[in-house]
Amino acid sequence: MALALAASLSATVSSTNVAVAAPDVCELSDGDLTISDLPAGSSVILCDAVGRVVTYDGAGVTVPEPGTGASIDMLTTDGGSHGFTLEVAADGKVAYNLDDASADNSTAGSDLPDALADNADAAAGLPVETDTVTDASDASAAGAEVADVDALSAASACSDGAYATADRKEYGTYNWYIGDGGMPGGLSRDDVKWAFYDAIDNITDSYNNCGFGDYVGAKTNFLSETSREASVSSTGKCTGQDGLSVWDAGDLKSGVVATTCSYTWSMPGVKNDLREADIRFNTHDFDFTNKPTSSCSNKYDIRSVGTHEAGHVFGLSHVGSGHENLTMYTNSFTCKTIARTLGKGDILALRSIY
Repeated sequence: MALALAASLSATVSSTNVAVAAPDVCELSDGDLTISDLPAGSSVILCDAVGRVVTYDGAGVTVPEPGTGASIDMLTTDGGSHGFTLEVAADGKVAYNLDDASADNSTAGSDLPDALADNADAAAGLPVETDTVTDASDASAAGAEVADVDALSAASACSDGAYATADRKEYGTYNWYIGDGGMPGGLSRDDVKWAFYDAIDNITDSYNNCGFGDYVGAKTNFLSETSREASVSSTGKCTGQDGLSVWDAGDLKSGVVATTCSYTWSMPGVKNDLREADIRFNTHDFDFTNKPTSSCSNKYDIRSVGTHEAGHVFGLSHVGSGHENLTMYTNSFTCKTIARTLGKGDILALRSIY
């Protein structure tokens, strides 16, 4: 039976972080839930909803413990922005942020305050799927690498100040792991480590060809390989925290190139504190390369996709149509390396947070 409410569902779904009075009775049906089944203002304690999956716009997150939040960001081929955030206040009340793609076109971003209250322990880890898919190797790549050409052709990125930020920030050091199974581009786990490392450094070092200095204090550190996998399912759901931030590859929903699942603690008055962020590349449906060349055909650049996903890790959200040369554009382009290099909006977004 669906959750009975005393308040209008339409107001709940159309707004960001809307709170309504919690119902006196809560009874949830089996299976995955929608945001209408567990609307803003509901109590995860009363509803016994912690550990359940809530879906919206083709994506899903596992309901975290009180005082924490869970976000999913999908990089898709349709150019649409798919993802949302579910936050649970210390008292168990649910809030949503469904406005992932609203760009801030100003040049002076702001650290948007969080509406939740006290911190809480991270949610217990949940089991993840087994996946050992590998895609084609880069060994036979031929031709001149296209990175330098792409960098020169993306000059408009240096004048586009559009950006959007999420309610999360890495206050310390983002410690990450290489997961189990096959890797994008047919790379070994050691080789892909350096590709991912470079992608993450593009964010933390503000890498750009616009002349913008690096005033971003974000930090990162690779720890090791692990037998764990990223907590991302093949059906487009974040399956919960397990204590490790894992980068890997495997099966995702059709049309989704890569997915980031982030988990935060509440930080009243400032952005939420990032506790974990997992990234998965979709090697089931797409091919990747670490060296796009003049003979490249229908392959995604590992470091471009990785830089985009690392942007999500450190609090950046998508920008939409008209901002195709920015790293955080909602789609990535095959055989292009533009997203490796940050644009003005990407830099301003990072500076607004860090």
